[in-house]
Amino acid sequence: MADRRSAGRRRPASARRRGGRRGKGRETGLVLWLAGVALAFLLLRAILPFLQRNWPWFVAAAVVALVLVAAFAVLRARVQAERERRWFRENAELERVDRLSGTEFERLTAELLRRDGFRHVRLLGGAGDRGVDLTAVGPGGETFAFQCKRYTGNVGASQVRDFLGALAHAFAGHTGVLVTSGRLTRPALTEASQGGLILVERERLAAWLGGEALLPGRTARGG
Repeated sequence: MADRRSAGRRRPASARRRGGRRGKGRETGLVLWLAGVALAFLLLRAILPFLQRNWPWFVAAAVVALVLVAAFAVLRARVQAERERRWFRENAELERVDRLSGTEFERLTAELLRRDGFRHVRLLGGAGDRGVDLTAVGPGGETFAFQCKRYTGNVGASQVRDFLGALAHAFAGHTGVLVTSGRLTRPALTEASQGGLILVERERLAAWLGGEALLPGRTARGG
């Protein structure tokens, strides 16, 4: 079951500051890279007349190299900018998730499953759910059982064992997927690995919210 007591908690200010420093560090690196390219261009321009008179072949090679460096710098800047946009977009989605109640988190998970082409998505959360919040059939016909933990903290080993118990009895034959807005403790990770669970922790949840498929190579979009 998802933890409703942790709903509404905001990400610590220190974490937000780390995100800000991360973005500033990348911007500084990009500025230094472009400054280096500009300096190289100015130096080449200063000695270009001498090189043209004595080593015309070197001038041609230098021009080609400069064009390639400039093209690489532009491409690198675009890739970096897209990474920044994606990072901020994913974290904005996570902050929204952190404000959801447990039930709302289960509904969000159901919508993401439908987006990825899962069929017969059923919400079971509540009294008598027998330890599973959602069931669904993947595009390939495999049956899945989901446990949703809307946590800002860590999921412990005992909670993983409870989920594995549900899969072994009431939901035998289902592939278990644990979805959490938090993270698993080391003992919980060990339990999950031994039990064959598919884990969607905070970072993977951010990617899922951003449009990546839940199970790349095993599921398909749409449908």
